[in-house]
Amino acid sequence: MISTGDDHEEQGRPSAWEAAWEVLAPVTDLVTPMAVRVAASLGLADLMAGDAVPADELARRSGSDADALERLLRHLVCRGVFTEPEPGRFAVNEPAALLASGHPSGMRAQLDLGGFGGQMDLAFAGLLHTVRTGRPGWETVFGAPLWSYLAAHPEMRASFDALMATGPDYVTDAAEGYDWSGVRHVVDVGGGTGIFLAELLRAGPEMRATLVDLPDTVDRGRRHLAERGLAARCEFAGQSFFDPLPTGGDVYVLRRVVHDWSDDEALLILRRCADAAGPHGRVVVIDSHRSTDDPAGFTEMDLRMLVLNGGRERTVEDYVALVARAGLGLASARRTALGHVILDCTPPGA
Repeated sequence: MISTGDDHEEQGRPSAWEAAWEVLAPVTDLVTPMAVRVAASLGLADLMAGDAVPADELARRSGSDADALERLLRHLVCRGVFTEPEPGRFAVNEPAALLASGHPSGMRAQLDLGGFGGQMDLAFAGLLHTVRTGRPGWETVFGAPLWSYLAAHPEMRASFDALMATGPDYVTDAAEGYDWSGVRHVVDVGGGTGIFLAELLRAGPEMRATLVDLPDTVDRGRRHLAERGLAARCEFAGQSFFDPLPTGGDVYVLRRVVHDWSDDEALLILRRCADAAGPHGRVVVIDSHRSTDDPAGFTEMDLRMLVLNGGRERTVEDYVALVARAGLGLASARRTALGHVILDCTPPGA
């Protein structure tokens, strides 16, 4: 008798393929993650506006093909994102509501394929290149190193800056994790659009500040701080932090900067800060670190840093060793409630 290939099924046992897929499917499925990102990119949760909407009307509102959109939504419904209360009509459920533009999690911006969040995920198409060479996959996917690409695409740089400004609770956690009393002038190196500086300046009305970042970002930072009535207390330096930094600050702070870079590049940034701080200033490093509570989250972010720019996540011990290699002393190292490590570093010989 010729086998049909269904012998295992007829005997009530799964085939080898089915058994393997059951184990690997949760960690190999690319269909659902991309479908969620497309839904976020199209703004479907916003377009439904709390109602059950026919697929063809959603297609009209989102500029999509009606048949393709309906098939995408049917898959997401099967995965628990969106509902189909009537055939061909779709509505937002609790998971889909997380994709709304106004949701405080900022998940739509994180997943939007047209913005930096989605582009960051697409860079993982270059992961094989990264593992083979140790070089960032971003370069092979987008044709240029990350920072060169962002400099050449101002709209993507603006998206990057906006994404980095999300998570106000993390900004507060970082600001409250260090004693800023007595600090007259803080220099925020790689400070983005001034979100962190705004927090410090509101809390310390006598404090002055300098914002250091690339020119376009500093321009956005100037506007952000001016809108909050804080720009008059700030100076602005549109430059690379690999170049000599403005002098005169009491504290040079690197908030979520060091993990973007390899050890060699991080050392250069730290030494630039130490040189600018001089014998009486301090360098404060505020960054993420490896937590025993979430090893999977650490390893995921570690891969992200590698794929994007050759950076790396570090343990507290790694940071301590790094600042020592930069010639800095260490006054203290502490962890915050939301997972930052804060290292208060003293200049060489202090």
